[in-house]
Amino acid sequence: MDGPIETETDTFIQVAEVWVPKDGLLVYAAGDANGLGAFEEASRGTSFAKGEGLPGKAWAKGRPVVLKGFDGSYFKRVEAAKEAGLSAAVAVPVFDGDTLKAVLVVLCGDDANRIGAIEVWTENRDGLLMLDDGYYGAADEFEFVSQHTCFPRGQGLPGGVWAADAPILMRDLGSGYKFIRASAAGKAGLTSGIGLPIRVPGAKPYILTLLSALGTPIARRFEIWDARGGKAVLIDGVCEREGALWRDEGDGTRADAPRAEMWKGHIGQVLGSGLPVVMRSAAGLPASYGAFVGLPCYASGVMTHIVAWYI
Repeated sequence: MDGPIETETDTFIQVAEVWVPKDGLLVYAAGDANGLGAFEEASRGTSFAKGEGLPGKAWAKGRPVVLKGFDGSYFKRVEAAKEAGLSAAVAVPVFDGDTLKAVLVVLCGDDANRIGAIEVWTENRDGLLMLDDGYYGAADEFEFVSQHTCFPRGQGLPGGVWAADAPILMRDLGSGYKFIRASAAGKAGLTSGIGLPIRVPGAKPYILTLLSALGTPIARRFEIWDARGGKAVLIDGVCEREGALWRDEGDGTRADAPRAEMWKGHIGQVLGSGLPVVMRSAAGLPASYGAFVGLPCYASGVMTHIVAWYI
């Protein structure tokens, strides 16, 4: 008897787009519409003024914006999103100082089986990180716990990113002692997470966390690259098939760690352009990945890190 047919795992994030400023508007630069041709066509034919639509709102507010429902909102492509089964989105602005370089928008569907988390954390009046907003799909209990959890600097994934001022990758969320919400994460089936600082104009910190479940993963592979010095070096990574992609040998370095140069390969495109990069599999990605998203982090006019995920 033949064995079961393997089917492609659905992902928590279904669409990723990059919007860049041009002549006072945000215009579509690149994206992965995951085969949703009509939605991609609607995006290509749309532009946003500052404050208009989801990308324009992130530009005007100068911070990440979560939109958990499109009906009656400022979202401009409602009908196309409905037809594509998309129901929520997060816009992440990329600033270099006060200058907007791009807005990365990720869009998700909503069904009973879709579990994951895209969270935005910021500082409250007590000097703790609190949830600014987030999208969790069907992970209602984990969402409730997150809404009632605050992190001091250095504690948990958001607090660790805040203290390090650098991206951090966490594994085994359901059992890891460093992940404060481990019990709720285990019940929700969340397995790995990555957090990164989103540097925006002003002094208020914003931390973005992406938490992935096996059934509907945000990504099949996460990577963190050190981008200082004009080259990029892989400093941490995990793949659902390969396990750890980088191991610290004790001195914080590894001679055989993968490296990337400007404009060479997908990481090199982020390094060279200084912008978020979204690529489909035909663009020379590692075997069996459908798409790549690379997001640069800036500090004091310098790109410090690149956070990448593959689906």
